[in-house]
Amino acid sequence: MDKEKKEKIALFRFGVISRLLWVKEDERQQEALLREITSTAWEIPFSNRTALGRSTVLEWLKKYRGSGDRIESLEPQQRSDKGKARSLDGETEQTLVRLKAELKGASLPVILRVARERKLLPPDFRASIQSLYRLFQRLGLNEPQGLKPDLRRYETELPNDLWQSDCMHGPSVIVDGKVRKSFLFAFLDDHSRLIPHGEFYLQENLKNLTDCLIKALSKRGLPRKIYLDNGPSFRSHQLAHATASLGISLIHCTPYRPEGKGKIERYFKTLRMQFLPLLPPTLSLTALNERFEQWCDQTYHRNVHGTTKETPWDRYTRHLHLLRSAPRNLSDFFRTRARRKVDRDRTVTLHGRIYEAPVELIQNNVNLLYHEDDPQRIEIFYQDQSYGFLVPLNPHINARIKRNAERTHIEPQPTSTPPPPIAKSYQGGKLFERRQDDDSL
Repeated sequence: MDKEKKEKIALFRFGVISRLLWVKEDERQQEALLREITSTAWEIPFSNRTALGRSTVLEWLKKYRGSGDRIESLEPQQRSDKGKARSLDGETEQTLVRLKAELKGASLPVILRVARERKLLPPDFRASIQSLYRLFQRLGLNEPQGLKPDLRRYETELPNDLWQSDCMHGPSVIVDGKVRKSFLFAFLDDHSRLIPHGEFYLQENLKNLTDCLIKALSKRGLPRKIYLDNGPSFRSHQLAHATASLGISLIHCTPYRPEGKGKIERYFKTLRMQFLPLLPPTLSLTALNERFEQWCDQTYHRNVHGTTKETPWDRYTRHLHLLRSAPRNLSDFFRTRARRKVDRDRTVTLHGRIYEAPVELIQNNVNLLYHEDDPQRIEIFYQDQSYGFLVPLNPHINARIKRNAERTHIEPQPTSTPPPPIAKSYQGGKLFERRQDDDSL
């Protein structure tokens, strides 16, 4: 299994356990969340299964916490019992099928628990919820429950527990003498209704969403969860991996079900009623964002909200001591990633340019991380360890450098403190040196 598939599986597992990360001291709430998780039909990456077992979820949670909250700990590992059969025997299958027929409408965890309480299973029975699901699926016994979705109004307990985000079509602006459409990306704190950051852009795309998110995180710290729209601008493996690495869970709303975004939609309505009508007919994008920031900070954040009966600013700042600040290298978490193999001549190619890689990485697949606005500053990673920044190839210098018979060992550098950029490029050695008292050379 390649690295990208492992990362997608790790992101899925993080999304499952993210709700459990903050309730470790509340056993009742954790049990309720576990029941909800194990009774939900999931779309599991690279698998036909849709059910998750309690022990599996707890194992993921244990691995994540034990690794110091590293997303890489959730990547799949090779099974220790690979190649061994683990299927149910015929007698056990018949027992479970009869019990399912008796307990009509019961969930798989309930069926398994009742079977154990009645001692209908052999003492060495080790099958999981997934095994039961595959059994009933094969026999055509898995039926949709047809229950109506449970829609309830909610509000998080503390600021930065949950942010909501969406995009709104804004007014026309003047750019280089031409009329252009504007789009507002905004993030709203569910508890206080404060806007961590909002900004008008010329395009509704992932790049602008990411820019808005980085600014929001820099200003207001790290939320636990972010509730996003289901559109293409809000879905990206790179975005999901970056937020998961920061300990943030991304939640995408169900298609054609906008009810969960009620607060951000209500904010957009307020914006259309109280801000947009006051704008002049012609405005540049910069002027529009300046007016929006001023209105947001001086008017919206200072007015008492109709639901909370407090101003968003007062409600948010009351619990500042509980907020997680963003790391100093925040933007590095959102770098673009490219997969490359180091050639035998210790070079890699990116965007048509050739770079020199460390000798130790010859013939290895590596990850290259860089910022879109600075594509020539490229950090190279191998097995999640940084090996510094790449240097553009200069074949003329290499022609004058003597090769060593042995490779020099290069110590991996920690990812949290990347080395500073090279201040001066290597100029190579000189064949002759001019002596001060000799002008003949």
